[in-house]
Amino acid sequence: MAKVVVIGGGPAGMMAAITAAGKHSVTLIEKNEKLGKKLFITGKGRCNVTNGKDINEFFDYIPGNPQFLYSSLYTYTNEDVMNFFEKLGVKLKVERGDRVFPESDKSSDIIKALEKELLNRGVEVILNNPVEELISSNKHITSAKLKNNHVVKGDYFIITTGGVSYPQTGSTGDGHKFAKKLGHSIVDLKPSLVPIEIEEPWIKELQGLSLKNVELYIKNCKGKIIYNGFGEMLFTHFGISGPIVLSASRFIEQNGTFYVVINLKPALSEENLDKRIQKDFAKYINKDFKNSLEDLLPKKLIDVIIKLSNIPENKKVNSITKEERKNLVKLLQNLNMKVKGLRPIEEAIVTSGGVSVKELDPSTMKSKIINNLYFAGEVLDVDAYTGGYNIQIAFSTGYLAGIMVGEK
Repeated sequence: MAKVVVIGGGPAGMMAAITAAGKHSVTLIEKNEKLGKKLFITGKGRCNVTNGKDINEFFDYIPGNPQFLYSSLYTYTNEDVMNFFEKLGVKLKVERGDRVFPESDKSSDIIKALEKELLNRGVEVILNNPVEELISSNKHITSAKLKNNHVVKGDYFIITTGGVSYPQTGSTGDGHKFAKKLGHSIVDLKPSLVPIEIEEPWIKELQGLSLKNVELYIKNCKGKIIYNGFGEMLFTHFGISGPIVLSASRFIEQNGTFYVVINLKPALSEENLDKRIQKDFAKYINKDFKNSLEDLLPKKLIDVIIKLSNIPENKKVNSITKEERKNLVKLLQNLNMKVKGLRPIEEAIVTSGGVSVKELDPSTMKSKIINNLYFAGEVLDVDAYTGGYNIQIAFSTGYLAGIMVGEK
């Protein structure tokens, strides 16, 4: 029986260890005092464990090297993940956007199920002990040296150490350092799924305002739309956040010029929105402009829209010109903001970049450089949008590495 050493106790590592333990002796090493620390905070502590969409649709939600993931996602699908947890007694539910959560809304239930299965499969778990280095010779790893100088020997090694986002959970780029030292290329690490900072000073006035059913575009310096999404967003003291904003952040380069455009009323055509405003203006015909927008907009947004419309707030509705009204329509469907930058990578949900997938076999997750090394999860140069896709990638790549480890 071969000895498999898995480094990193997140979703990819736990799944790799569980799967490999079917035919090998497995040791799982985690630097933290407990397993699944990042998993614990995903989905705001509820753990968005996968997505219920057809597996064929997943690739539309993976901007980072989707083709590399064909083997892993089809080998271990979202249906497989759901069945795995249901069999372990974790009841699941599907919410808006096909997001899958434990019925209890507790990420701890997912982690406990994985821990129980590790125990059932006889996996040795070493906690609170980071791997300092991997000892290798002739393109072959022989052992992992731990911080306490303990040496763990193995026949095969699987690196599942995550990215560099949320470093407080232990994701501090250890796997990238190991991989680089072993001869692997690391694609530049960037924040993905991260809030966006905005230049406009009025953004602070909207702090805490949440909007649903809005459309968001990202435009580059040439005015070309490079992303558009529909859903929820949130204004913060520094800019914007929320599901569609996090997905949009993937397309913003740190050194470029980008603009965010929000359509506050995407369900209405320009003509229909104009009719709607005319209807409101008729209702409030003798009122000041500032008192005519309450039926149309959230209270917090009204002052900002008034300022940006250049219509005096005390102007009587009955004296607003057609041109002013048409400009208001355009403003509501094209609220334009300049991107100041992205929040730090430490605040990103996911890391974009990582171990180059060109140097791995996608059907096994095996290194093409080191003959007994495999990778899985966020340490790789793969990333997806929010909605359970990233955790599914972790489970799928972890599963594939676990079943293929040691195969010729």
